[in-house]
Amino acid sequence: MLNRRHVLGGLLAAPAVLRATRAGAQEVSMRLHHFMSGVSPGHNEFLVPWAEKVAAESDGRIKIDVFPSMQLGGTPPQLYDQARDGVVDVVWTLPGYTANRFPKIEVFELPFVGAQTSRVNSRAVQEFAEANLADEFAEVHPICFWASDGGLIHTDTPVTTLDDMAGLKIRFPTRLAGEGLAALGAVPVGMPVPQVPEAVSQGVIDGAAVPWEIVPSIKLHELVSNHLGFPGTPTFYVSTFLLAMNKARYEGLPEDLRAVIDANSGQAATDMVAAMFDTNTPKVIDLATQAGNTITTLSPEEVARWTEATQPVRDAWIAASADQGFDGAALLAEAQALIAKHGQGA
Repeated sequence: MLNRRHVLGGLLAAPAVLRATRAGAQEVSMRLHHFMSGVSPGHNEFLVPWAEKVAAESDGRIKIDVFPSMQLGGTPPQLYDQARDGVVDVVWTLPGYTANRFPKIEVFELPFVGAQTSRVNSRAVQEFAEANLADEFAEVHPICFWASDGGLIHTDTPVTTLDDMAGLKIRFPTRLAGEGLAALGAVPVGMPVPQVPEAVSQGVIDGAAVPWEIVPSIKLHELVSNHLGFPGTPTFYVSTFLLAMNKARYEGLPEDLRAVIDANSGQAATDMVAAMFDTNTPKVIDLATQAGNTITTLSPEEVARWTEATQPVRDAWIAASADQGFDGAALLAEAQALIAKHGQGA
């Protein structure tokens, strides 16, 4: 006969949380883990509404609890592996947090490739992923891919020309953004975005490369007084993101509940998060303006100088792709074509 301790131990050890409700339906409880703060737009305007939408469309049978600020432990670069290993069920992360691990998706992060709006970038990345990235992300079940709008360089020292970048210690979000900054004469410093405020306030870095959406949640507009943006498309850099589920967890769902996840995946989810980025951009610009900060847009002449200075980064990525088993020039051309396609009429 099993005693109470054995029964309780068996329940706690069960890998899936499936419980019969009073109505006889199954209830699935999942944990979604991410690195942004609980006051960030990414948390409040995408991840929480997405989880609530899944719950509503499953008639409450799927419950997704969202944990911001790495509350479940680990560091931001470990999020992908947390989903892969089943430590958590779903994660929001940047593939670029683990340099060289996901080389194909990096094509969108090359200097002066991405577009100004998240909508254009995200639609291009999602379509590109469906055609090219199944092998790169085979260890998890990707829910959707997307990319930020055009990132800016936020510093206390004004930057209006290429020469102004010399020696500035700038936080970079991805490997290729870091290489782009180095090509421009800056000193790139890698760190997850939650570490930026302390690093700026203590003088460890002179500024940070982040999109507008990130600025309020880390109060960057209160720590620096200058924001450098880039006109039109292509822009200096964008970051790619991934919402991913543990593969076994997804495959173990009842068919009808998998259908709910599927209905809230791909382009539907991508458009939802892209709208969050693009809607918040003008709001944050107003916030920085009200703080008395200076917002500068790089002149077309300077854009040409910066683009030329970063050409070696694009060339090196293409050259390295052969050793990684793919045609980087072809993928770059495809990415640029998709950005142009989704940018029509945008």
